[in-house]
Amino acid sequence: MSNCQFSREVENMCPVTKGPHHGPAPIPEEGKWVMAKQIGDISAYTHGVGWCAPQQGACKLSLNVKDGIIEEALVETIGCSGMTHSAAMAAEILPGKTILEALNTDLVCDAINTAMRELFLQIVYGRSQSAFSEGGLVIGAGLEDLGKGARSMVGTMYGTKAKGVRYLEMTEGYCTRMALDENDEVIGYEFVSIGKMTDFIKGGMDPAEAYKKATGHYGRFSVEDGAVKYIDPRKE
Repeated sequence: MSNCQFSREVENMCPVTKGPHHGPAPIPEEGKWVMAKQIGDISAYTHGVGWCAPQQGACKLSLNVKDGIIEEALVETIGCSGMTHSAAMAAEILPGKTILEALNTDLVCDAINTAMRELFLQIVYGRSQSAFSEGGLVIGAGLEDLGKGARSMVGTMYGTKAKGVRYLEMTEGYCTRMALDENDEVIGYEFVSIGKMTDFIKGGMDPAEAYKKATGHYGRFSVEDGAVKYIDPRKE
C-alpha cells in the first residue's frame, strides 16, 4: 500500500472488493488502437491554435510526438511583435520534451502556452491528424505544411465601408496590384512570392530580375479579361 494518509472515518470503514477492472478507452494512434496509461504511450501529429489573454495575437502550433516525446515543432504566430521572438524560443524549448513537460513549461507567450494546452487535449484524446495513418507522419511533416518556400500561409485583408477592400497578402505572396473591372469590383490581383524572390537573389540573380521572375497574378488580371483599372492596395 502507498504512503497515503487516511481520515479516521475511512480507516474505520470495512473493505468492499472492487469487481470490474475497466482499463482506459482505446484511442486511435497512428493506425492503431491504444489504451494509453502513461505519457510514453502517446504518438501523434497534429495542429492547434492558441490566443493570448487580450486576444491581440494567435499561435498555430504543430507537434509531431513519438512515444510521448516531441520530436518536431512548428510555431507560427500572428499579432504582437513580441510573439515572433517568443516563437523562436518555443521552437528551441519544445523538441525533446514529453508532452506533459511541455504543457507545464513556460513557452514565453500566452498564445503559445494556450496552443500547447489545446494540442495536449487533442493528442491525449486521440483527436490527431495522424490518428488513422499507419506509422504516423515522418519527422519533417511540419516543413511540408509550409510548402516549398518554407513560409507560413498568411492572408491579410483590409476593408472599409467607405473605400472597400484591399488585398495585402495572399498564400501566393505579397499583393502588389489589384485588378478592377468597369464597376470597380475586384476581379484579380498581382503578387510577388517573397520566398521565391529571395531564393533567386541568394542564387546570384539580379534583384530586379528576381522580382520580375517571382511575380505572378491570379483571377482575371489582364485587360483582355476585363480589367480596366489597376490599383496599389497600399497607396490607392
